[in-house]
Amino acid sequence: MNKKVCIRRLETGVPGLDNLLGGGLPEFSFNLIAGTPGSGKTTLAHQIMFSLANPDNRALFFTVLGEPALKMLRYQQQFPFFDINKVNETIRFVNLSADLLDGDFNRVLSRIAEEVEAYAPSLVFVDSFRSVVQSAKEEEQGESELQRFVQQLGMQMTSWQATTFLIGEYLKPEAESSPIFTVADGILWLSQNLHRNSMVRKIQVVKIRGQAQAPGLHTFRISDQGIQVFPRAIIKHGTAVEPTIDIPTEVQRLPMGTIGLDEMLDGGLPVGYSLLVVGPSGSGKTILATEFLAEGVRRGETGVIAAFEKNPSQLLNGKLNALVKAGQVGVIDTRSLDLSIDETLHDLIEMINKMQAKRVVIDSLSGFELSLAPQFSEDFRGSLYRMIAELTSMGVTVVMIAELEDRYTDLRFSPYGSAFLADVIVVQRYVEIAGQLKRVLSIVKVRGSKHSKDIRLFDITDDGILLGETLSGYDGIMSGRPTFSSLKD
Repeated sequence: MNKKVCIRRLETGVPGLDNLLGGGLPEFSFNLIAGTPGSGKTTLAHQIMFSLANPDNRALFFTVLGEPALKMLRYQQQFPFFDINKVNETIRFVNLSADLLDGDFNRVLSRIAEEVEAYAPSLVFVDSFRSVVQSAKEEEQGESELQRFVQQLGMQMTSWQATTFLIGEYLKPEAESSPIFTVADGILWLSQNLHRNSMVRKIQVVKIRGQAQAPGLHTFRISDQGIQVFPRAIIKHGTAVEPTIDIPTEVQRLPMGTIGLDEMLDGGLPVGYSLLVVGPSGSGKTILATEFLAEGVRRGETGVIAAFEKNPSQLLNGKLNALVKAGQVGVIDTRSLDLSIDETLHDLIEMINKMQAKRVVIDSLSGFELSLAPQFSEDFRGSLYRMIAELTSMGVTVVMIAELEDRYTDLRFSPYGSAFLADVIVVQRYVEIAGQLKRVLSIVKVRGSKHSKDIRLFDITDDGILLGETLSGYDGIMSGRPTFSSLKD
């Protein structure tokens, strides 16, 4: 009977990276960390090395023609993952510059092999490998000689009982012809893209042998804490998603907190649904969402709000202040511009799991789009679709707010053509009655459920939204004449 070889996966210590790799780096694998200058290759290598190195798993870091080790360490020790006690104890740095100056590739190979044999490391890093390639070109050595050197180094590194990494600056045209890309077990590609005044870093797992990796480009940041990866939300078709919150088998509905609205929704908002509240400025969208969160708190349910329209200090001046201070509603700090949807989703999921929240508010989609870097706003609809699918698959009920211009000459239900995202749509509008602007509310759809077709007046009071009577004269909205001469008794 054949038995599969069990390959241990090493946790990289880089938040989010193990998710891309399918659980971690395969032990004894031969990996390439490649990308453009300044994209974070050396920082990524150091973060992995300091996380994995210990007395039982020593690391050997070779520097070739890159920056001197002392200069490199001077900056790397600013990150919290850097541990000075590991240097020269479980991590050793070796400079190969002198060996390479002679142009003797065999000498470089021998020196690397000697150091590895003497130190017996579990982790080996060579930075920057491309420096060796460039040196070969400058010495006008033949292409066959260069390929032989690359293949020999690659074969050496794959034969060691160690997890190995080559680090270097590569451009994609070079990758297509480089033999090192063929023999590598894993390839991590880092890039940074500048668009207008926005700079975004991306990471791609080009390949990882023996396990499924997350496809595509994923956002990452280099902060004071080091590198953090934000995996792109990927919808898994045909696969049951295990919710993080227990959901009864029967359809459960959540009260909205606005008297009369639950009746219009045929008993409330179904659990795990996404609701889109659209309307012009000042129509009461945020107030309706606030009542949704407050009603949850009254029933012992925690909530989370991601506020893009206002900064947290402005938001907390209102009704949410006491709820947030009491720890019953969490606020996502959207920081500044140049966010990605994947980063926002990561923060949302982290807070949802931390608070075991059942209700989430996004205020608003308009502000959310403005907060994104230009690269992300170009695919706003597709990214938002993946984000909402990920949240609702967790069993969370989501309320989204969107600004919608009230034109009177047409009737739209969402901006950006994003109505398909929502299971439920609530529209708030202004109408003119007896020389005054009045607010009206209607339910456009509730997926899989009946709902009220009425258009109802409502007022905003100190106690929140107060629904009024049903209007007649619906044709006035459609014809561009927003006047209503009568009310139903």
